[in-house]
Amino acid sequence: MPWPPQGIYTKRTLNSVADMKGLKWRAYSPATSKIAELVGAQPVTVQAAEVSQAMATGVIDSNMTSGATGLDSKTYEYIKNFYDTQAWLPKNAVIVNQKAFDALDKPTQAAVLKAAAEAEVRGWKISEEKTGWYLDQLKGKGMNILVPSEQLTADLRKVGNYMLAEWLRKAGDDGRKVIDVYRGM
Repeated sequence: MPWPPQGIYTKRTLNSVADMKGLKWRAYSPATSKIAELVGAQPVTVQAAEVSQAMATGVIDSNMTSGATGLDSKTYEYIKNFYDTQAWLPKNAVIVNQKAFDALDKPTQAAVLKAAAEAEVRGWKISEEKTGWYLDQLKGKGMNILVPSEQLTADLRKVGNYMLAEWLRKAGDDGRKVIDVYRGM
């Protein structure tokens, strides 16, 4: 099941990655820290519970997160631009032990697979609805919900491709197989 997609909150107008140079960028993971480095921003580690205070005190002036986190942290009180980049869709997954699943009788296996398929469809629908709701709430509180320019989108795609290539170098053949299967979906 997906969570709402990630976008960029900033006080600045972003037409390209070059406009991100020097931002004080909330980094909450190695990946978001790497993004900051690649776009010329300064990564600042801030946990979700501390985002509001970090914005209020000027510790950060930009953030890549979802509409949900932006609303929960009252980002609209400090930052007025949200670029709906849909950078990634975090997902939750339920994993089942194959031996345990195989030990179930066929009707039970079928029931589990049916319930999983229904939950997946329901989850995507709810996520899409909630994403729209969060963005509407932010807009209602004075936030500008912006579609990224073609240049910003292309620049961010380059950042993502660089990070993927870096990961593939570390992951080797097994990692490449995972990406090949994913892209074949």
